[in-house]
Amino acid sequence: MANSGLNEEGGLLRGLAEAQAEAANGRGLPPVERWNPPFCGTIDMRITRDGTWTYLGTPIRRPALVRLFSTILRREEDGSYVLVTPVERVGITVEDAPFLAVRAERLLDGKGPRITFLTNVGDMVIADKAHPIRVVTDARTGEPRPYVHVRKGLEALIARPVFYDLVAWGTEAQSPQGPILTVESEGVAFSLGLL
Repeated sequence: MANSGLNEEGGLLRGLAEAQAEAANGRGLPPVERWNPPFCGTIDMRITRDGTWTYLGTPIRRPALVRLFSTILRREEDGSYVLVTPVERVGITVEDAPFLAVRAERLLDGKGPRITFLTNVGDMVIADKAHPIRVVTDARTGEPRPYVHVRKGLEALIARPVFYDLVAWGTEAQSPQGPILTVESEGVAFSLGLL
């Protein structure tokens, strides 16, 4: 059931203002995992496969607003996505992953390689044990769909050019299924798929 929660006084907009103020005070991301307000229905907000955020079918063109929404996004235990504030929780639709990894950099130092991703909403994440890279094969097309864990159950789809960088940085390894391509970051080897 749709809800116009974005326009209700005391609803999502007030909660957004509180979240923005909290982030501006140097506290980082809002503690959405600790908030448990009532569920107020589903709104017509969507994150498309290419990372575009839309509301009522229209792309949200203000990057600062998209970034703000991204800070209050939470994935529920049932796999659904909600925007959550201290006063309200509303469902939204995510077609694939909520974020898109648009750039990656590889740093080589005495500790080994470190791969840092930048997402379309400005998050930076280092691939490591807590932020793994995973690749699934699209059953319909047979194409790889690579992801990196960003935070608290939220992933970024790794853009194709960025995935090509990972492939270029990869090395061959053996697995029980046969030879695979792996890429290393923070001492962890992540499989990019069978060769």
